[in-house]
Parts: sequence; C-alpha cells; structure tokens
Amino acid sequence: MDSIVSKYDSLTSYELTEHHLVRANPWIINTLQNTDYYKMMERDSFVYNQKKMIALPKGNLILIPDSIQAKNLLKAFQKIIIDINIPEFKLRISEDTIQLSEFLVRVGRNEKKYLEMSGRVQDLKTKTGEGYIVNHACNTRYINPTNNHEYFVTKRDDDKVTKLPQIPFIETEINGLRHGQLIHPTINPISLGKVYSNGCIAIREADAWVIYYYAPMNTKVKIRYDLNIVDADGKTLVLKDIYGYNKKS
Repeated sequence: MDSIVSKYDSLTSYELTEHHLVRANPWIINTLQNTDYYKMMERDSFVYNQKKMIALPKGNLILIPDSIQAKNLLKAFQKIIIDINIPEFKLRISEDTIQLSEFLVRVGRNEKKYLEMSGRVQDLKTKTGEGYIVNHACNTRYINPTNNHEYFVTKRDDDKVTKLPQIPFIETEINGLRHGQLIHPTINPISLGKVYSNGCIAIREADAWVIYYYAPMNTKVKIRYDLNIVDADGKTLVLKDIYGYNKKS
C-alpha cells in the first residue's frame, strides 16, 4: 500500500494516504479481513506466516480518489469517534451520531502487577477518558510486557503454532497521557469479552483492519465505564461491575 501511495501522491492535488485509498476502495478492507488466521482456517487453509500472503495481487484495479472525493473522505474522517465501553466489552465506530460498526473486545485485568517493560508495578485496568489516536505502529513487534522479551511465534486457540501477523497497532492518548494503551489485534480471540489484558484493548484480526482504516491519526477516542446500557431491543441492562468501581465501601 505504501508503494502505491508513493507512486501516485505526486499526481494528486492533496496529500494522498493509504486511508484515502482504502476508504475509496472498500473491497480492500474485505480482502484484508479474509487474511485473518481463523477465517482462513474456516476455509481449511492453514497459514503459518501471514506476512507471506499476497493480499492485493498484481492486476487489481484501485481507484485513486479525486480532490472532491478526498475532501469528502477528510470530512468523514474528522467526524469519526471510537467509543469503547469497558464493562460491555464493546468498541464502536461512529460517524457523528451514526454507528458504523461494533466489535467485541477484551480489556485490562483488575489487578496490579510488575511489568519489566515499564520497570514498575502497573495498574492493569483499562483507563477511561477522552483523547485521540496519536500513532500507528505498522511494523509491529510483539513484546511480552511482563519480561520485556520479544517473541516471534505464538500458539493459536486451536493449539497450532504460527508466526505473528503484521497488522497495525493503534496508540491512544487519553486525558493528555500516553499510557501505552493500544488498540490491537489478538492472536487468541477466545479471550475476547473477558478481563484479560495488561490494559490494552484487543480485537479480532479481521476487525483490526476495519478500525485501522476508519481511524487515521487524530481520530477521537472515548473510553468509558458505563454499567447501565440500553440494548438493541430498547431494554435497559445493568452490566457486571468488573472493576468494582461501584462497590460500597
């Protein structure tokens, strides 16, 4: 994707980005979603190294948005909000008041633990607040924060061992602070809907591609802890207080 941007950026009257390209060619997201390890396994296709997969074969036609289309895309990007409700284990993408997508996530554990990566005891709960996306880590490295060791292979939920995928991680800044609280894909989706991580918000591989391409730099992010919600049928639900914030002292 970077090579296409580099090739055609000089021919456009605006600064062409991969987000422009992919949003103007939504089939690309569908193609990338289908590289998800578990989607491939559903098609009886085991992939040891996803990095060797050719997602966009030579000969595919890609639309380069004109200046009007680019302007409309920019307006749409500026209206995007990433909304995460921790006890609901849900991440939603909205454009203004219109919800576009909803994904199941996992969140940080309700405990404190020493992490070698930071060199101190950390509260692993996912932190609430409002902020922005401040970085995309495209050349991802997988590091165990407990011992600060980098790893290159992983055991999947089906007990098969594979190399790690190269899907962008999204870094957030919440309430003006960068906690290292990332939005990133998990290689073990069995953990979704659970209090499981070291504070990050994890989603399926396929979902990570959607979020990445709908959320360029400076996209607004809201992380909340709302126990009282209204479901799709209009019923009021009270969620489990997973962090014990509402316990009486």
